[in-house]
Amino acid sequence: MRNIIEFNEGWRFFKTDEVPSALPAGWEAVTLPHTWNAADGQDGGNDYWRGTAMYCKAFDRPDLEPNGRAILEFLGAAMTADVYVNGRHLAHHESGYSTFRVDVTDVLGDENLLCVAVDNGANDRVYPQKADFTFYGGLYRGVNLITVPAEHFELVKDGTPGIKVTPSVNLKNQAAIVSVETWQNGSGPVTVTVAGEEKTVTPKDGRACAEFLIAPVHLWNGPDDPYLYTASAKLASGDEISTRFGCRETWFRPENGFFLNGRPYPLRGVSRHQDRQGMGNALTIREHQEDMAILREIGANTVRLAHYQHAQEFYDLCDENGIIVWAEIPYITEHMSNGRQNTLEQMRELVVQNYNHPSIVCWGLSNEITASGAATEDLMENHRALNDLCHRLDSTRPTTMAHVFMLETDSPLIDIPDIGSYNLYFGWYLGGLTQNDRFFDEFHTKFPGRVIGFSEYGADANPQFHSSAPERGDYTEEYQCVYHEHLLKVIGERPYLWATHVWNLFDFAADGRDEGGKKGVNQKGMVTFDRKLKKDAFYLYKAAWSGEPFVHICGRRYADRAENTTQVKVYSNQPSVTLRIDGRVIGTKAGKTVFTFDVPLTGEHEIEAVSGGCRDKITLRRVAEPNREYLFRKAEVVNWFDKEDYKPDCYSVKDTMGALMHNPRSAAILGKMMERMSASRGDVAKSANGNANLQRMMAGMSLESLIKQAGDAVPAEMVKSLNAALQQIRKD
Repeated sequence: MRNIIEFNEGWRFFKTDEVPSALPAGWEAVTLPHTWNAADGQDGGNDYWRGTAMYCKAFDRPDLEPNGRAILEFLGAAMTADVYVNGRHLAHHESGYSTFRVDVTDVLGDENLLCVAVDNGANDRVYPQKADFTFYGGLYRGVNLITVPAEHFELVKDGTPGIKVTPSVNLKNQAAIVSVETWQNGSGPVTVTVAGEEKTVTPKDGRACAEFLIAPVHLWNGPDDPYLYTASAKLASGDEISTRFGCRETWFRPENGFFLNGRPYPLRGVSRHQDRQGMGNALTIREHQEDMAILREIGANTVRLAHYQHAQEFYDLCDENGIIVWAEIPYITEHMSNGRQNTLEQMRELVVQNYNHPSIVCWGLSNEITASGAATEDLMENHRALNDLCHRLDSTRPTTMAHVFMLETDSPLIDIPDIGSYNLYFGWYLGGLTQNDRFFDEFHTKFPGRVIGFSEYGADANPQFHSSAPERGDYTEEYQCVYHEHLLKVIGERPYLWATHVWNLFDFAADGRDEGGKKGVNQKGMVTFDRKLKKDAFYLYKAAWSGEPFVHICGRRYADRAENTTQVKVYSNQPSVTLRIDGRVIGTKAGKTVFTFDVPLTGEHEIEAVSGGCRDKITLRRVAEPNREYLFRKAEVVNWFDKEDYKPDCYSVKDTMGALMHNPRSAAILGKMMERMSASRGDVAKSANGNANLQRMMAGMSLESLIKQAGDAVPAEMVKSLNAALQQIRKD
């Protein structure tokens, strides 16, 4: 029979590429899961270390049945791994996120040394190599030793579970035909069991197949009823495997979005990265469970598991909780001409290892793959090959892509997958909030037959920063709320969006970042990196999505306020909210999701929001001067020109980029400034060079707005001279 032995204890670790001949006593003792980037991967800067490190473990020969096999299982080794047993090189694996297994039987002695060289260094063939998240290194998921009898189900090929279940649902008849396939190394009979019914079949060429009718069928039906069946298979040798599955029907429609089991089912949710502060990506089941609890609290019914294969424990949790999943590989940001085979291998492993999860409804081919360049023919062919592979491996799920916002909407790349989605950041990285509205309206009008979604949108917020007049780029909690209030409205008015995913549920490590008062962290999450603080925007979505009654007063970390009358905002899923100041009712408002009140301040006050049995309290203080600790930029905003000297009939930094491009003289000045910004930053200014679609999007953006976003890349003196030059050019 099959026996699984945890191999997570007793490891030694050292940063070297030399394979030792004995267990080194002087190396660091570690327990799996482990990553060497738990600290430096989230601090960024020069301390972030990428390279090759060695993990070693001594172990005794396991008990094996006659002609039985011993197989090592690696659940996650980032990013490439080489496996050695007793000095023999047995395997090379190039994916940091998928399971792989190695048969070690033939090299075992009574005492054995296992060494695993793991490398997260740069190369030109293994994805990811360029992206806005930290590429952790290490054996960051568990390792097992699996022993099986001579006749056993397949374990090694593509990290397969050895069993594949395909339900076909007939909603009209309330029934499902369930096909079960197994792979094994012998020709003996296979006994398959589904829903209490048992069938024995004879395999052909190592493959066995059995069909079952379930009637009436109990549907897997989202968070309200995520019902799971179990399929099991057993060999005469005693080797036995099982998997859970769900019976559900999904459709995607250009006008109505997503359907689950025959009914419209708008997918509204979040994206998730798997890392955590102080731990990196070396998580245990406890952290996965906590993340799922937070996802359930916000009321989401979908999660985009970005940008790679996540742990099996989390896919299992999605199955159990009825959360619809977008699963994808890390083919991201920059196409590599030497990387095609790696994308195909990672996609094969993703699909084969996760096929049975009912929560997964689509396979993601790539993310923002044209962010670093045009859609070349090699890139296009890579996507065609991935798309074809997905359809060969799985005829039941569509393929999708997350397109970078500057990709032309008529690009032939968009036609390759079955359905599509866009990452848009209007109102944060560039432009205004209403450009999100216009983008989708224009897209849907121009391409009414396309299934389109909203795969990323977000704004960074550091809970330290606050403002009564929030604006784009200030990193305040208040602007993050303004941003998401608008985007929630955009989504609500466009039911054709098949899925929408906030970027991101959690802050996450991005080693290349140093902004918004934190180094090495992307702060677009609605929950902090350590999961200890839920930002105000979290409760906006909870109010829109969750049925759990609550009220939440925004701005509890914005206690010191310098205005005589301040706005207090309440998020709630209740029909009305009453606000009290120091026990005195100042108003009751009926509405939905967002409730705002004007509150007079004279000193320190207790503010309480009440709705039925729900209540929340914060304390506000009237102060003489604004608390400068709330400001991301401590310096005063540069006064770029004196109002007395301003000539409204001439150009200035307050004009839109489209208007400035209209005049040859102002266009030349703008071009020089964009070159300066492009040379100093890898941001929107750099991306705009040569990209007609992005330039068109930026046309409605004021030059002043772009300069504010650029920060130190455009010094104050340069802005003053720029504006002075523009003020010499009379408008047409």
